[in-house]
Amino acid sequence: MSYRNFKIETDADGIALVTWDIPGKSMNVLDETTGTELAAIVEATAKDAAIRGVVITSGKEAFSGGADLTMLGDINRKHVEILKTEGEEAANKYVFDEVFRLSQILRKIEKSGKPWVAAINGLVLGGAFELTLACHYRVASDNPKTRLGLPEIKVGLFPGGGGTQRLPRMMPPMEAMQMLLKGDAIDLEKAKALGIVDAIVPAADLINTAKEWIKAGGKAVARWDEKGFELPGDAVYSKVGSQFFPAANAFLRRETYGNYPAALAIVQCVYEGLQLPMDAALRVESRYFSKILRSKEAAAMIRSLFVSMQELNKGARRPQNVPPAKVKKLAVIGAGFMGASIGFVSAQSGIDVILIDRDQGSADKGKGYAKAAVDALVSKGRMAQGRGDAILGRITATPDYERISDCDLVIEAVFEDRRVKAETYAKAQPLMGEGAIFASNTSTLPINSLAEEWKDQSKFIGIHFFSPVEKMLLVEIIVGKNTGDVALATALDYVRQIGKTPIVVNDSRGFFANRCVQRYISEGYEMFKEGIPPAMIENVGRMAGMPVGPLSLNDEIAIDLSLKILRATEADIGPQAVDPDDKALLVEMVEKRGRLGRKNGKGFYEYPEKGKGQKRLWPELVSLQSRHRDPDTLDVEELKQRFLVV
Repeated sequence: MSYRNFKIETDADGIALVTWDIPGKSMNVLDETTGTELAAIVEATAKDAAIRGVVITSGKEAFSGGADLTMLGDINRKHVEILKTEGEEAANKYVFDEVFRLSQILRKIEKSGKPWVAAINGLVLGGAFELTLACHYRVASDNPKTRLGLPEIKVGLFPGGGGTQRLPRMMPPMEAMQMLLKGDAIDLEKAKALGIVDAIVPAADLINTAKEWIKAGGKAVARWDEKGFELPGDAVYSKVGSQFFPAANAFLRRETYGNYPAALAIVQCVYEGLQLPMDAALRVESRYFSKILRSKEAAAMIRSLFVSMQELNKGARRPQNVPPAKVKKLAVIGAGFMGASIGFVSAQSGIDVILIDRDQGSADKGKGYAKAAVDALVSKGRMAQGRGDAILGRITATPDYERISDCDLVIEAVFEDRRVKAETYAKAQPLMGEGAIFASNTSTLPINSLAEEWKDQSKFIGIHFFSPVEKMLLVEIIVGKNTGDVALATALDYVRQIGKTPIVVNDSRGFFANRCVQRYISEGYEMFKEGIPPAMIENVGRMAGMPVGPLSLNDEIAIDLSLKILRATEADIGPQAVDPDDKALLVEMVEKRGRLGRKNGKGFYEYPEKGKGQKRLWPELVSLQSRHRDPDTLDVEELKQRFLVV
């Protein structure tokens, strides 16, 4: 029998080599066709007496990136249809049957009576990783880029193909839970130490090693199906288990505030599944997965973090009439923290960078930031010295504006002040090369107003990075009313070139992200003025799903910067554009109390010296409130909704 996504070759020793190689795709994905064909292969090889065992590998550079999440969206849509026509029981049964299908296919591999070996070449994630876990032996080619993991939690799901049951039967629950709840991929060395991978061999020996294991009498029985199997981390109701699971539950509550139902479902699956035989445990997993798949959290995260990300990576919002372009040489004007960071990540991506500041010392200081970053990576073994030297070699620090003449793109990252920016534009504009694009990294000042200083406004655009640039993936591309298609296309191509995620937004004060951030912080001010206890404001912010409370966030941004932004808004638009009580609070904090935030160790919080304890809310903060409300009389759910609504 022939298959679309798999090729099968059986050698003289009776070992079937199954090569997963979906035509027309650069990466194998688990989709409906793959699942159907895999099920047929499992059944056919199990029945064929001439086949001694099976080796499954990939014909691509990587093994597989996992499941096609759009397939899960189709299941949800079908669920809604059946719900309307046949009722809830039939609709829920449909989802369970679809979800349980992959789990059953993988279980049939384990129970086929034929030894299966996963020959892993390159990246293997998600459902594909679960496929390898269902094999009786795993051998990987020695590739430093290989990563193995279960990232489903990052899109609001969890492993539904047996991952929550096989991992904690292969390693202690604490280690398994780390992989399941964080979703981070691990390298081969760690995978070998954890017992996930049985052997690591040179790429040329991968298939032969897999076959040799079968020929040497490799067992076609999973360890958990053997009589007398004992869990590596002791039973759930052992002394070890009674210490781990209650603590895991408390830790989860502290970290998620109940906002990630998939995370709770993982703990439930592991806790309940480890008390059951494997077949029953897999049914438990599929029931929980069916429930989480239909949750609003999963739907929103899949849409935003998978479907929309795919659209972005395929060029969404990019003008189709402009040919793709690569930025070869970039100038960054302003070698402060942001400018130096932009220059560093650009040089990391192979772009030559001219880092400009008012004098050589300031420019050199900016390049020094890149050197410190490289030195840190090299010392941790995360970068070879040669690569670090090459990155630094691509950065030229100078006060000479004439060096921008042959740059494809110039990014201004000077102080957030109209006068300073106007002076920068006056110097740069006459020296720009023909066809070069100019971008401002402004965080709040409208692009249309800044572009008034520019002769050809079609070449002026906003490219707003977030701090710290090395870690923050989001970049806002701000389009002014006169920004041209070439500028937009160049900005999008550049941001993707440096490995960031661009979103295109229209021009408005604060653009998209900072408008959201400012509304969140302002609502925190509002609650503070109402007399709500500061600790409650902070905790409710996190309960609403934010990573930190609004007062803590304001400290990180810097309270004096918030005051500057407020005053700039007031100057541009008028006093009616700002809340006078917010202004009074910021003036009190910054100018009367000298509390600027984390940067000077004093803000809404008190910050201890490094290594001397944790930050805590400033005890005198309540003295700035004109009234104090009893927290027991406040509706927590209402406060959460206030944050989310704004």
